[in-house]
Amino acid sequence: MSKSIAILGLGKYGRSLAEQLYEMGADVLVVDKNRQVIDDIADNCTSAVCANLADEDAVVALGLKNMDIVVTAMGGNFAASIMAVAVAKEEGVPVVVAKSSSNRMASLLKKVGADKVIDPEGEGGERSARILLSMAFKDFFKLDDNMYLIQMSPKKDWIGKSLASLELRQTMKVNVIAAKKKGEQWHFIDPNEPMTEEMRLLIATDKKRQI
Repeated sequence: MSKSIAILGLGKYGRSLAEQLYEMGADVLVVDKNRQVIDDIADNCTSAVCANLADEDAVVALGLKNMDIVVTAMGGNFAASIMAVAVAKEEGVPVVVAKSSSNRMASLLKKVGADKVIDPEGEGGERSARILLSMAFKDFFKLDDNMYLIQMSPKKDWIGKSLASLELRQTMKVNVIAAKKKGEQWHFIDPNEPMTEEMRLLIATDKKRQI
């Protein structure tokens, strides 16, 4: 089942993130006050709405409670970002992610409820999209146009099972390259070792695979 994600604010980062998420199969709502920007992206998202994100009533009217994830990408509009995060959390959105333009802003966004604060200078739209679509992902690296390296926690249905029993290479076309536990270094995983919740996995996969 695809995730429903709202992107509030369509600057360079917000637009890149929205287009990547839509391409990866997410149900994407985009919102911006600029009508031209909304018209330009309309074919690359599920729904595009022109609204003033500095207006609390306009944000409430978006119906964010139906979203799995809300991303506030108005890094340059401090007041709108704070208000949108607060509204999203009040409406019960499970995950609220906020773009920040400074350490002070990041601290305040967390205080009003942001589950994660993103730094667009440190992570691009595609990398953020991959991490958002699987909240088990801890990090994501693009090797080339087709192959990716993903650092992630084991999925719930993998816990207590070994690589040999899961046969991930055959069933999901992914390769577990290495594993580690907290405080340990990366090592090649024993194919018969049961996975545990605290493990981190390093996985190689191609662009078409969704883990």
